[in-house]
Amino acid sequence: MSSAVTTQVTELQNYINGAWRHPSSTEFFDVTNPATTEILARTPMSSSADVDAAVQAAADAFPAWRRTPPGERVQYLFKLKNLLEEHLDELSRLITLENGKTFAEAKAELRRGIENVEVACGIPMMMQGYNLEDVTPGVDEMQIRQPLGVVAAIVPFNFPAMISYWFLPYAIACGNTFVLKPSERVPLSMIRAFELLEKTGLPKGVVNLVNGGRDVVNALCDHPQVRAISFVGSTPVAKHVYARSAASGKRMQCQGGAKNHVIVLPDADMELATQIISDSAFGCAGQRCLAVSVAVTIGDAQESFRDSIARSASTLRVGDGLEPGVQMGPVISSESKRRIESLISAGVGEGAKAILDGRNTRIPNHESGSFLTPTVLDGLPPTSQLANTEIFGPVLSLVHANSMDEALDFLRRSPYGNQASLFTTNGAAARRFRYEAPAGNIGINIGVAAPMAYFPFSGWKESFFGILHGQGRDAVEFYTESKIVVERWSRQETRKF
Repeated sequence: MSSAVTTQVTELQNYINGAWRHPSSTEFFDVTNPATTEILARTPMSSSADVDAAVQAAADAFPAWRRTPPGERVQYLFKLKNLLEEHLDELSRLITLENGKTFAEAKAELRRGIENVEVACGIPMMMQGYNLEDVTPGVDEMQIRQPLGVVAAIVPFNFPAMISYWFLPYAIACGNTFVLKPSERVPLSMIRAFELLEKTGLPKGVVNLVNGGRDVVNALCDHPQVRAISFVGSTPVAKHVYARSAASGKRMQCQGGAKNHVIVLPDADMELATQIISDSAFGCAGQRCLAVSVAVTIGDAQESFRDSIARSASTLRVGDGLEPGVQMGPVISSESKRRIESLISAGVGEGAKAILDGRNTRIPNHESGSFLTPTVLDGLPPTSQLANTEIFGPVLSLVHANSMDEALDFLRRSPYGNQASLFTTNGAAARRFRYEAPAGNIGINIGVAAPMAYFPFSGWKESFFGILHGQGRDAVEFYTESKIVVERWSRQETRKF
């Protein structure tokens, strides 16, 4: 919650034009450790004036940065990659402290962020255009790519470091200058990452960071010098950012919410399926946009999978993510915990049976933490409201279907289309699922179909608003404009030298 500063807790600053600056606002948001409720820092709720200062710094830095050769621009990313590797444990610990996920999960997150830095180092090849001589006699034509200018990213709490790197490395490697707004709930890991970025010698104004909330989001959407917005968060906010940015003529890529489904066929390797789906549903306390939240069992898989997933989930050790042996940490806040518990109650009220019930969890020595244990809701009616509600917590709902046709119809009725997975040993069934499943990221015997950085992070329906996604070739296209050049040169008498 927002509050005035009354104790000696660190007040965070913004990073603008190569320097750390106090914001103009006097309102702050408490950053708390969700495992202990300890206040770690206070995030300033920056104003539109702070945003304007960051955007102006980026705009001033753009002409020189744009003229810096791509091969030189990526040298800063090589340095950043090495610094992130050297400080991997330190940054991972910060992620766990402010987000709650386990230390192992935090390290895995950061690894995926580093992977994007590595891929962006290939910009001298990825950004190339193409050409053709003599499209008509004496006339040559070419397509070249040029940076947009100032671009911005608004990122969520669930992956404090990784998602920023879906955008930042590609944006600056392509020659743009960049403004980041981290989640006010988890700003510490990216502030530390910017301190490392500073050590690379990156020119002033190329990257900037503005902390804050809704006012900062709206100011970025409205600012006339911001050419593009990248966003990840809930669907209602994604729609807001998409519409507001479009009104000021920006290009957008807005990743929204999800309700991810997995279909389990009777011929699936049940032991493997159980392990992978359990990791997907309950890893990061279910706070992943690719976490499986509904398992649709077909035929005999109804009983066998239900029993095996309940056994597996019941053995997970829940606690402080920095403690050895802990397999699942808390959710982000007490408010989130209460919301999740109310949704579990709603599912039970609609006819589901909580064969594992994570409500009212108390972890010894962490009684004030925002903990739930894994929850499995069996027999959720396909028409239930919960079937289409993003819970964003460690809750797996089980729905039964009599056939693949029935299961796919259920998936098609979902308003979301972020991820869908199938567990089977039948190649024909797998091909059909890949062909027909209405989602942008598809897993076959995979529980979290997270694309490698060489591929775009896709999403359909109300899970994504835009055309070009984050990562890979899509990132290069999103952060550049294509220009077609048609040239004719008059023939002149060749001089002899």
